[in-house]
Amino acid sequence: MKWEGDRESNNVEDLRGGGGGGGGGGGFNIGGKGVGLGTIAIALVASLFFGVDPGTVIGMMGGGGSPAPQVQQQRDPNAPQAEDRDARFVRTVLGYTEDAWTPIFTSQGSTYKAPKLVMFEGRVQTACGTGSAASGPFYCPGDQKVYIDLSFFRLMQDRFKVGSDFARAYVIAHEVGHHVQKLVGVSDQVSRAQAQASETEANALSVRLELQADCFAGVWANKTQQKEAFLESGDIESALATATAIGDDTLQRQSRGTVVPDSFTHGSSEQRVRWFKRGFDKGDPQQCNTFEARQL
Repeated sequence: MKWEGDRESNNVEDLRGGGGGGGGGGGFNIGGKGVGLGTIAIALVASLFFGVDPGTVIGMMGGGGSPAPQVQQQRDPNAPQAEDRDARFVRTVLGYTEDAWTPIFTSQGSTYKAPKLVMFEGRVQTACGTGSAASGPFYCPGDQKVYIDLSFFRLMQDRFKVGSDFARAYVIAHEVGHHVQKLVGVSDQVSRAQAQASETEANALSVRLELQADCFAGVWANKTQQKEAFLESGDIESALATATAIGDDTLQRQSRGTVVPDSFTHGSSEQRVRWFKRGFDKGDPQQCNTFEARQL
């Protein structure tokens, strides 16, 4: 992946080295019954990762409950931006997402409001509660920020054996995909439906939400390739390898030896690969409506 020297986003907050915050936020409880997939009508604009506990994922993605007080890690505001390679990479990839999604929204008569991306170490307070490095990268709809502890990049290499720059970029683009879902109203609709659904139904909705974010990541890769010609040999394969490694079935097989589809919250390896490829091949977010797909 060729990215050195490209535009870097200014929407990155570097909280590394500032110490973690304490406290916590309310979780997202699932209760009630009777809301199935067939009752959910998701409208896209103009008709338009990662082995985490399901409760944590639903809380982060759904934005349910009252926002927790945002006591952020402290860092000298006058300190210059970090110039280490990882920081420059993150700022560049976020810039790519801004350059990809802004014209897509403009073409639909809307305005893309870019998310902030927060780099932290250990723990961080968010509007969705306390985030930790153990949770992996995540998006909080409550404050519309993407959070990432850069040690996750090392985990990708050590645990999943996928450490290419493009595989890392795919992770960021997936989380930005959740921001797009927030902007167009998809995540709010899913959150309301999950609040009235059974656990199995809520998990099924979470899977469709995650697969759509994978598809949006594919759309991002398509648009960025058209503009920047940044892909190199093996890049797409590395993203597909990442999608395979973090599929619910693969993670469950590794951790417990068995696969329980009803407990999936992100989708199987095959599904994650399929939807990323669909987004990349089509380059059109209208092709990412997982909520109306009969087969995932």
